[in-house]
Amino acid sequence: MNRHLIATASALALSVGFAQAADLGAPRMPIAAAVVAPVFNWTGFYLGAHVGYGWGRTGGSLFTPTGTFQTNEPASPNGVFGGGQLGYNWQFNNIVLGLETDLSAAGFRDSRLYNVNPVFSNNTRVNWVGTARARAGLAFDKALLYVTGGLAYGGVSIGAVPGPVGVTSSRTRLGFALGTGVEYAFAPTWTAKLEYMYYNFGSATYTTSAAAEFIRATPQVHTVKIGVNYLFSTGPSAVVARY
Repeated sequence: MNRHLIATASALALSVGFAQAADLGAPRMPIAAAVVAPVFNWTGFYLGAHVGYGWGRTGGSLFTPTGTFQTNEPASPNGVFGGGQLGYNWQFNNIVLGLETDLSAAGFRDSRLYNVNPVFSNNTRVNWVGTARARAGLAFDKALLYVTGGLAYGGVSIGAVPGPVGVTSSRTRLGFALGTGVEYAFAPTWTAKLEYMYYNFGSATYTTSAAAEFIRATPQVHTVKIGVNYLFSTGPSAVVARY
């Protein structure tokens, strides 16, 4: 009996030894590199289009030809606008810096009658707007949150009630623009954005009649727009972490 047990134990020991020896000769398999999910690359030029809605306020103080103040009747121009934009982004880790310029045709308008002198009105129209701005934001892969600000310019018309004494004075006004927005990459080279912008065109004097009455106006506009951009860049790039 003891002989059988000893023989069985010896056979098991020999089989384990042979198996270990066989393992020593087997080649080691490499460990696969860990691949992190692709990170979107915001660096590069972009070109796009936008459409939106704007509303504002234009304080309109009416003066006589000698400069005597008569009354003030603010107008509230509002309407739709649309146009295009182009720019360039630089990405540093998750910080994105950029420059952008845009130009839009606009239909912001309103007319408010001056009660003390009903021949005249604060008849305000903003016919077009544009900006040249810097952008700064934080990227969360395909999402970008940003703030923006810079130069604003636009075509502002102030006029009187149509009639023999009414004229419209149009000016190209310079001012500043401030805004914020969110942009999302829904395809490798396409993004969509939602943006708020405030425009201030400063104070200007507009002659409103042949009798030389004039309005001193301060046009301001708020806008909300949606847009799409095409990125001239490499799109997403895979990040590979090796151990």
